[in-house]
Amino acid sequence: MMTIRTAGWLLCSACLALAACGEKAAGAAKKADVPAFQGSTGASAYVANGWKAGDQTAWEQQLRSRAQGQNEYARSAAKP
Repeated sequence: MMTIRTAGWLLCSACLALAACGEKAAGAAKKADVPAFQGSTGASAYVANGWKAGDQTAWEQQLRSRAQGQNEYARSAAKP
């Protein structure tokens, strides 16, 4: 028969083992309190030239052109 002390140790061991297996968050998640095309509040070095904060169509066009610049098929077709 198990004594109370042994049962207590087993219970503590099980709790520690389960706590060690817990998954933690990978890092601080950025909260999306404003849409991305709204931009930051201050002047930023990361803003593309000619883009104004709040212009959603210009934002989407910029994303499309960046993605197209990374498309290997489109880049290789431009070179003969």
